[in-house]
Amino acid sequence: MDNRAGEMQVFLRVVETGSFSEAARLLRMTPSTVSKLISRVEARLGVRLIERSTRRLSLTAEGETFYERSLTLLQDLDLIEQELSQGAAATGGRVRVNISVALGVLGLEPLLPEFWRVYPNIVVDLSLSDEIIDLYLDRTDVAFRVGRLPDSGMLARRIGVAHRKIVASPDYLERYGVPRTVEDLSRHNCLGFNFRRAVPVWPLKEGGRVVERVVHGSLLGNNGETVRRMALAGVGLARMGDYHVRADLAAGRLVEVLGDVIERDEEEIHAVFLGGPRMPERVRVFLDYVVPRLQQFLNG
Repeated sequence: MDNRAGEMQVFLRVVETGSFSEAARLLRMTPSTVSKLISRVEARLGVRLIERSTRRLSLTAEGETFYERSLTLLQDLDLIEQELSQGAAATGGRVRVNISVALGVLGLEPLLPEFWRVYPNIVVDLSLSDEIIDLYLDRTDVAFRVGRLPDSGMLARRIGVAHRKIVASPDYLERYGVPRTVEDLSRHNCLGFNFRRAVPVWPLKEGGRVVERVVHGSLLGNNGETVRRMALAGVGLARMGDYHVRADLAAGRLVEVLGDVIERDEEEIHAVFLGGPRMPERVRVFLDYVVPRLQQFLNG
């Protein structure tokens, strides 16, 4: 029997990444295997799903239909497996959650003890990571994402907004001076990130306009908490979400700099999830409990 669900998953990855090679990398396959699989599906259906060119891939009308139907079918299949594998009570079972390190440690983890007092039969399978994960491939029920949401078949609830600040420790500023202008950044160690969506630029106001200032530093971290700890240790300047450094600023462990030149620098935070109206009850009650409390946390 052919594995049509597997073929659909490969097709979805190709469409969502816009690349045979990137889809192959995510799926740990070779690009030629992915290309042959898509060609096999097209041959069986008797239609072309993807128009290929040297620069880009684009969906045909039939490809768009196949994408939408495949997405719905795989969502339903995942929900069936989740519901049947958990058995037990409607508000029992496992909720797989992915969240950034800082928001997880500061915002979500303090909520869990009371959550378990209300829902003792729910297991929270929690992963902390600042990388964007694929809910299908990682079999994740809920992911909390910072930044722009890509177009997808996932649903989302808005949590709030992270306003970014440039901060440093008093010790660092005493040793290297307080930056007063955008140009001063060229003389400072600006700590950054190494995940794929990160870019080494800070949006700042210069000469009456906004410029994306390229910065350099001795650290590229894969999570905000590592960058924060290095800033506390006096290593350099860091551009952090306000909720992440709120306590440090209040205690004087970190100091905000360049507050008058940093552009309105903010990213929205959402809870994204699968399921829609047939969402498992354990996922629904987790979202209903956590989302409003995280909203309060972000609002300070």
